[in-house]
Amino acid sequence: MSVYIQGVMVTGATTPIGERLIRRLLEDEGIESVLAVGLEPEDEAPLPQGYGDRLTYVSVDLGRSRRVRNLLFGVAKELGVEVVIHTSMHRDAKDSGGRVHAQNVDALRSLLDLGERHPTIRRLVFKSHAEVYQVKHDLPILVTEDHPLNMTSGSPQWIRDRVEADLTACARMGLSSLEIAVLRCAEVLAPGCGSQIWDWLDASVALRPVGFDPMTNVLSVDDAVLALELAAKAFGVQGVFNIPGKDTLPLSSISRQWGVPGMPVPGVLASAFYRTRRRLRGHDFSYGMNLRRFHFCSVLDGTRARQVLGFEPQTPVDWPITTGDPAG
Repeated sequence: MSVYIQGVMVTGATTPIGERLIRRLLEDEGIESVLAVGLEPEDEAPLPQGYGDRLTYVSVDLGRSRRVRNLLFGVAKELGVEVVIHTSMHRDAKDSGGRVHAQNVDALRSLLDLGERHPTIRRLVFKSHAEVYQVKHDLPILVTEDHPLNMTSGSPQWIRDRVEADLTACARMGLSSLEIAVLRCAEVLAPGCGSQIWDWLDASVALRPVGFDPMTNVLSVDDAVLALELAAKAFGVQGVFNIPGKDTLPLSSISRQWGVPGMPVPGVLASAFYRTRRRLRGHDFSYGMNLRRFHFCSVLDGTRARQVLGFEPQTPVDWPITTGDPAG
């Protein structure tokens, strides 16, 4: 899609998705400049080289509203940023507290509040997560955008923050001067992306509940980037869009394709094992947080993203072991 954009700002620029998205945007000659925003100092940020003044990097803690204001009405205004792609979200599920909430929710709220008063910003694309959806035995397996969200009392902050951020963006649609697109992305199965399944697979054995082997859809980094790029260029379009991945397969096949032996065990044993593993070894995977999705199928319906954004998943996950079609 050939669209001229004076400037695009990408948050979460030093993550695998942010880094690859920035490279893809810079390859588009219709984009005048890219403003990359991350937490790391510039000399530690994995930035592409050879783009001269088209790429600007700034280190900003987006959880502090004054710094967001200085960013937007400083360098972003100077570059004429028209589109903000917000991908920054705290990735460690074991972390909690006010600082984490500020990064997950307050940062987005500040971008929306200040973006509405900004002289050049016209559009905000928010990378949300499929984990905001409720998973239950009596709900449809194929999840559309009007599927119930996970408002379960007692959910961990990792889930609550994602639901709150998603709803914060959705509540502004049609009321804000900004065009807002919320992309509820399937889990990106890659290191550094905050994937619970990736951490589940980072072991000598992958335990799952006996008697259950639910179908699971996972997204590649390349397809996540493609969806964000298409949404950034879709001026005049707003709303919520499910972004499924190319691979849909049972949990047992996921572990097999990853080269990790899978073992069905009683749920109480799996819960105790992963709780101990998390406490002793610092792993991020929480069996309790994934309990329902490890029992029941839940696959995103990407019809709206295909019809409106022109997005279809193209790139499978980079499986360490290939034994034919992962979905087979």
